[in-house]
Amino acid sequence: MFNNLSEKLDKALQVLKGQGSITEVNVAETLKEVRRALLDADVNFKIAKQFTKSVKEKALGQNVLTTIQPGQLMVKIVKDELTDLMGGDSAGINLSGNPSVILMAGLQGSGKTTFSGKLANFLKSKKSKKPLLVACDVYRPAAIDQLHVVGDQIGVEVFSDKGNDNPIEIAKNALEHAKQNGFNVIIVDTAGRLAVDEAMMTEIENIHTAIQPHETLFVVDSMTGQDAVNTAKTFNDRLNFDGVILTKLDGDTRGGAAISIKSVVNKPIKFIGTGEKMDAIDVFHPSRMSDRILGMGDVVSLVERAQEQFDEVEARKLQKKIAKNQFGFDDFLKQIQQVKKMGNMKDLVGMIPGAGKAIKDIDVNDDAFKGIEAIIHSMTPEERSQPSIINASRKKRIGKGSGTSVQEVNQLMKQFNQMSKMMKMMQGGGGRKMMQAMKGMRP
Repeated sequence: MFNNLSEKLDKALQVLKGQGSITEVNVAETLKEVRRALLDADVNFKIAKQFTKSVKEKALGQNVLTTIQPGQLMVKIVKDELTDLMGGDSAGINLSGNPSVILMAGLQGSGKTTFSGKLANFLKSKKSKKPLLVACDVYRPAAIDQLHVVGDQIGVEVFSDKGNDNPIEIAKNALEHAKQNGFNVIIVDTAGRLAVDEAMMTEIENIHTAIQPHETLFVVDSMTGQDAVNTAKTFNDRLNFDGVILTKLDGDTRGGAAISIKSVVNKPIKFIGTGEKMDAIDVFHPSRMSDRILGMGDVVSLVERAQEQFDEVEARKLQKKIAKNQFGFDDFLKQIQQVKKMGNMKDLVGMIPGAGKAIKDIDVNDDAFKGIEAIIHSMTPEERSQPSIINASRKKRIGKGSGTSVQEVNQLMKQFNQMSKMMKMMQGGGGRKMMQAMKGMRP
């Protein structure tokens, strides 16, 4: 996400990163390029202008020209301003009701139904809630069926009334059903509507009045850029919603909506959609997003995803195996499965500082581990548990069975051995030895 914006901002700030003398003139020139980059990303002109004005005032106010590291200070000022522009702190979701009622609103095709499922899955798996999905889109053909399919995928009940074409009645009945059956969150998926369609806008106002939601969330397709921001303003004037959800941030988005929507409607972005799978949902953290836009990665989110997949019992078993020098390919395979559960591979690599720029033109797909898995699956149980017995003839057989070459098998063996050595050193607290081993590693 934001690849083009990141690249342009990096170029604009390059001269201030120590690659030239810092003067008031090139600070102004750099900020002109920063403003151009924001406009290219479809950020509102007034917001882009105010942003660069604020950065300049802070830069000159902090004597950026005379500091020891003016480039780094300038980047920090830009980062802080970007963070403030996108909302400052992350905003939580209000789950105070019993049941908590969440109303989803937005344009046609913004991804409301899919995201309703993602949100239900998030609340079920991360917040230990019992959600109920409510199908109130009585206009779009197969919308109710689509929500049932989504519900089945994530194991969440869907309330629908196919014989009823009144979404207000359906929403009220769903609320009663939730109270009687122990659901503590209901997520009401409404029909997509155009802001200019007065009848449809009145309808969602009436649904809002009837069920008194604790959270009204406006779903925005981030690929629509500035149009999405303008639409959000119109919806907010009618519904006074509580927050924004940005979908399709994994697509070829310019990022304008993410950067400027908070300034226009003064409502926080609460969640973002980062892929097609039901777990491709993230809480929106303005500071982390600023880091990613400026090519600094997002280590905190990477660690959080890793912790979500962390199994303490398995970790202890693994620790014992490493201590006894019994770490084998089955254990290696388990580690790969854990990494795959963390999400989209390109997104994960992009969280590593500096890696986003390195992989921008590379297709990092979710099949990145396929070859490695095929090689391991072609080994016998004995070979997987005792890798030291794998000789030349066994490598040849493994390569043939996995559809790979002997060189690829050798490369995996080498990486496995290096990883085993490092794990052993970490066990014994041999930090210095581990650093020496890492220096000798080759990709």
